[in-house]
Amino acid sequence: MAKHGRKPNDSSRRQRIKAHLNSDKAGAAPGTLQYVGGVAPAATLATLIEFGPLPGDYLATSFSDVDVGRTFQPTFHTLWLNVHGLENIEILKLIGQRFKLHPLVLEDILNTQQRPKVEQYPGYLYITARLMNWDADCVSGEQVSLIVGRGFVLTFQEKPSGTFAAIRDTLKNSESQIRKLGPDYLAYALLDKLVDRYFLVLEQLGERCEELDEAINSKIQPEQMVEVQSLRRSLQQIKRSLWPMREMLNVLQRDDADFFHSETQLYLRDVYDHTVQSIETVEALREMISGLQEIYLSLQSQRLNEQMRLLTVITTIFMPLTLIAGVYGMNFDVMPELRWTYGYYAALGLMGGVAVFLGLFFWLRRWV
Repeated sequence: MAKHGRKPNDSSRRQRIKAHLNSDKAGAAPGTLQYVGGVAPAATLATLIEFGPLPGDYLATSFSDVDVGRTFQPTFHTLWLNVHGLENIEILKLIGQRFKLHPLVLEDILNTQQRPKVEQYPGYLYITARLMNWDADCVSGEQVSLIVGRGFVLTFQEKPSGTFAAIRDTLKNSESQIRKLGPDYLAYALLDKLVDRYFLVLEQLGERCEELDEAINSKIQPEQMVEVQSLRRSLQQIKRSLWPMREMLNVLQRDDADFFHSETQLYLRDVYDHTVQSIETVEALREMISGLQEIYLSLQSQRLNEQMRLLTVITTIFMPLTLIAGVYGMNFDVMPELRWTYGYYAALGLMGGVAVFLGLFFWLRRWV
């Protein structure tokens, strides 16, 4: 159980707090494009997928150069532009110009500490969500920004994660629902993948809680409490993302008929239900982690009581022995058995007999 000694990632917490209180960004004009996050931004790579309902309406292009992006002209009417990495701000500016994005939207894309939300702008919706990962027994999250417009979907990720690989493969199939229903269904599929990741992370976190429960009941160790606190912080991080996600999905399925057709809104309702299920799982795991803490403290208290009882028994046995030794250690000239040849052995025998008697007495009472 070497994993029990794992310490919580305090450095990452300090980085997140520092990102929230970024002094370089403080005081800057609204719309200033500057990356704000806990880690260094990754290299930018944009992947454009153009598609339509017909079998041949599919084309994928990747580019990381600003000049190539300026001269590029799409072939089909429905676009999905996915951007990995936020290092190249010039590419983000170019995307903002091509799709007429508000400067505040680009600013929020670069500020990766946003809470999940949905905002409506003229001609498009801006959606912010969190992608959760389970890495080395701890939870990490990254921001995913989605822009849903008429005929296009833009996604911005901090780094490549492979979360949307299955959707890319599905787009190659001309019979897929995404090809038939268009960009709003693609946006639903992307959100569905993000919510499904919560199920996976919560399942792995639950398995870790069960393993820790078995380890604590087998033998408690100090590092187990450290891991319990780490799991608690991970669960709080998931909770801080899930509750706003539920609000955001509730808004999408009720108020944004301009961008999501009625058929797609039914699928959004299903994603909303999955989010509610994840929240219920979070509550169950929170109770489980609280139970782990209580079990650990209870077992630790029980072990301490057993140790104190053993020390008390030992002290009780030695108290009459100390009394006997103290009496015969007094420096009086006239004492019984003081000049007796076998007095020393008699005193030792008396002390041994008292010790054996008390030991048997405590053993019969099941105190030792």
